[in-house]
Amino acid sequence: MTKKSPNPIDKHVGSRVRMRRMMIAMSQEKLGENLGITFQQIQKYEKGTNRIGASRLQHISSVLGVPISFFFDGAPNVQPMAQGFADDASPAYVSDFLATSEGIALTRAFLKITDSKVRRRIVDLVEALAGNDVAT
Repeated sequence: MTKKSPNPIDKHVGSRVRMRRMMIAMSQEKLGENLGITFQQIQKYEKGTNRIGASRLQHISSVLGVPISFFFDGAPNVQPMAQGFADDASPAYVSDFLATSEGIALTRAFLKITDSKVRRRIVDLVEALAGNDVAT
């Protein structure tokens, strides 16, 4: 018998919980305390191993200070959409990156740069390092 893999929506919602928790510098322990559950349960939610129930998701959204819809932004489509409607929707790789500690640190530091020309130069540098010659 094989172990059932997490549902893609559950994994996405869990990664968004993790991303928001990290954005506000809250530990898994602290979130668990606010919800009356263990940090191990938070880990299972964040990995998508355990599904988050509706009332628990409501409580998490309140503790993390975001609307429930935040957790579904950029969620993978379970059913195929009509041609043209899904084109260039929020790519999963963006939210996956932003859910990492590097993504959050980079975003925080980048947003602290007030000079738009410096920000543009940083984007140009990163694109050059990545081998991306496409200008935006």
